[in-house]
Amino acid sequence: MGRRPKNKTIIKKTRKVKPLQLLRGMKDIIPQEQVYWDYIKERAENIVKDYGFKRIDTPVLESSSLFMRSTGKGTDIVEKEMFSFADDGKDSVSLKPEATPGIARAYIEHGMINLPQPVKLYTISPLFRRERPQAGRVRQHHQLDLEVIGDKNPVIEAQLLVIANNFYKSLGIPINIKINSIGCVECRPQYQEDLIVYLKSKKTKLCVDCKRRITKNPLRILDCKEEKCQEIVSEAPQIVDSLCESCKDHFTKVLEYIDELGIPYEPDVYLVRGLDYYTRTVFEIWPANNDDNYSRQTALGGGGRYDDLIEELGGQETPACGMGLGIERAILKLKENKTEVSKKQDFKIFVAQLGEKARIKAISLFEELREAGIKPAENFSKGSLRSQLDLANKLGVKMTLIIGQKEVMDKTVLIRDMDSGIQEEIVMTKIVKEVKRRLR
Repeated sequence: MGRRPKNKTIIKKTRKVKPLQLLRGMKDIIPQEQVYWDYIKERAENIVKDYGFKRIDTPVLESSSLFMRSTGKGTDIVEKEMFSFADDGKDSVSLKPEATPGIARAYIEHGMINLPQPVKLYTISPLFRRERPQAGRVRQHHQLDLEVIGDKNPVIEAQLLVIANNFYKSLGIPINIKINSIGCVECRPQYQEDLIVYLKSKKTKLCVDCKRRITKNPLRILDCKEEKCQEIVSEAPQIVDSLCESCKDHFTKVLEYIDELGIPYEPDVYLVRGLDYYTRTVFEIWPANNDDNYSRQTALGGGGRYDDLIEELGGQETPACGMGLGIERAILKLKENKTEVSKKQDFKIFVAQLGEKARIKAISLFEELREAGIKPAENFSKGSLRSQLDLANKLGVKMTLIIGQKEVMDKTVLIRDMDSGIQEEIVMTKIVKEVKRRLR
């Protein structure tokens, strides 16, 4: 008989597999973190819907040319920070680094100019920038973005800042707003010429990037965070001295509105923001108790007016204004503050106004009603009382509160019953109490 084979012990060799990890600058939002996101999103959506904003979501992937034409070829975002690649080896596409260009494209492409203006849009969206990760700044971050398209009235900027103030107030985060005007295509070129002359005289002291920016994009130097460049900028010409009368008047009205509303702010004559499409008003939102000299990493958000962007992207001449508020940075502040985080109503009241002084009072009344738990509607950028009453009828409100020049002088408000058309004059200090009584 043949020899029986010996039993062999088979030893399975195991290969230790190195676990895969997140890409640098990306972040998982694990279940324990979601409570903060839900907390912020709920408050954000409740507030923006109070002001008539409707949600829009645009793709995270767009043509690279969209951002080159809007954000600007000479900006850090386009030059250094976009995630771009060739689609099937042909067209260049990019993960969106900001929300405004995509929303502007959608406004044009879907014919939103045919809707009642202004069109108020918001999104909560991921954005992508290839930059050095830091606290509150990751390569995929998220923003609450609001855009008001189709209206040039300075009341639009004021209302956006009211929304920002109310949003952070609801989170228990006191803020301060830095604000400036960078003029328009009529007055900015002369300022740029004056700035270039000044910067060329200091060229040897500028950082490498700013030396390149002098003729390419001089306004970007005002936003440089290098200490030596900041020292030079502190003595540079101020753009407010070069504003045309129209831009001066626009900016003055913005400040009047936010003064009336008691929004905390400070003018910053060197604030420009880092995007080419901005015109006139620009602003940034900071924690009020910021203790590190407003370093770029602690800004909570920002925005401004962009009256030329829609036309430059192929649409009709259409003024617009918007802002983006960082979600991750708001969460950081909630954690620093050790904040515990754990039915949509129809409009019943409409606030109407007639005249500039009346509009200022109407804005204050709107806020007073909202804070009292009453949800009013409005269209402050319109001057025609008839168009405002038409909108009030379409919304099906029970009553409209009307403030005209006479009411401003008399410190009264007209209450108009929308069913009967009967109007009654009420002292302004008693209006909230009277509205509550009638809504019971």
